[in-house]
Amino acid sequence: MANMQRGEIDALIGGETRTLCLTLGALAELEARLQAGDLNGLVERFAAGRVSARDLTAILGAGLRGAGNAVSDDDLARLSIEGGLKGAAEICVRLLKATFGEAV
Repeated sequence: MANMQRGEIDALIGGETRTLCLTLGALAELEARLQAGDLNGLVERFAAGRVSARDLTAILGAGLRGAGNAVSDDDLARLSIEGGLKGAAEICVRLLKATFGEAV
C-alpha cells in the first residue's frame, strides 16, 4: 500500500498493483538516464511536456525500483499497463506530482 507522505503511489502494472516511488537514488538514475543535468532540469523537462515513450519507461522503471521492485526497463517494456500508453502517462504524472508537487 502506497504511503503518500513518502511520495509513493500505487499503479496496476503487469496485472499487479505495484508501488512506485522516486527516491533520491531513483531521481539520480533519471537525471543520468535522461541527461537532465540536475533536478531542475528534470522538472523543467516534465513541466514543458517534452516526454517520449522512452522517458515514460525510464520514469516508471525508476519509480518501481525506488519502491523496491526488481524490474529492469526492458522487463517493464514488456508488461501490460492499465490504460496502455495513456495509462502509462497518467501514472507518470501521478508519480511526478507525488514527488515534486504541482511544479510538473
